Amino acid sequence: MKKIVIILLLFSAFVSFSQTLTGNQLLEKSIQFHDPNGNWDTFKGAFLVTMKTPKSSPRKSYIEIDLPQEHFLVKAIKDGVITQYTVDKGICRIAVNGNTTPSEALLKKHKLSCERANLYKNYYTYLYGLPMKLKDEGTIIHQKTTIKTFKGKEYLVLKVSYTKEVGKDTWYFYFDPKTYAMEVYQFFKEQKERGEYILLTGLETIHDIKMPKERAWYFNKNDGYLGTDVLSKK
Repeated sequence: MKKIVIILLLFSAFVSFSQTLTGNQLLEKSIQFHDPNGNWDTFKGAFLVTMKTPKSSPRKSYIEIDLPQEHFLVKAIKDGVITQYTVDKGICRIAVNGNTTPSEALLKKHKLSCERANLYKNYYTYLYGLPMKLKDEGTIIHQKTTIKTFKGKEYLVLKVSYTKEVGKDTWYFYFDPKTYAMEVYQFFKEQKERGEYILLTGLETIHDIKMPKERAWYFNKNDGYLGTDVLSKK
């Protein structure tokens, strides 16, 4: 009986503590875990991402991000084809198998465009800049935090939405209640049944920032598996 009382008291204390954390406070604690020295704003580094998806060969991407110089590069290899996007201060360049002036037919064949180059830039910068990117302009941090059990583990959860100029999706970020490490995030489209959740496992330190080693993507609706991104040093 005494053990049950102790467990209930500990749980009650945990609930009480979590409810005293505002959204901004929870975010700051997670940033302190992932980027304790505040390196993200001056990030200049490179890493490899291997994407594994069902019924498809892996895609290996070498990525460079230099925020102060506004430089982004992704060089991907898949099925023997090498594609490269470079965006420097908004100027886009595309290469295919070393050809830096590919024809329109070649670009169309491999579905390459400057629009896609900027999508990749925003995608990789956002995902590998989390949770620090949640301080960007246009991000709305909801101040009421919650406790939720997801896949058998209890998390502190932060709700995030965006101004209409930035995006329409609603995101939920799940943090370990002891370390404040980001371990899951989930987004929902305007139609509630649409969206995905991402399970994060392991850590890789890049430029003194603790980034998730693996990201496994699933549909919210049916837990359908989409693929896994594996991060490694260059």
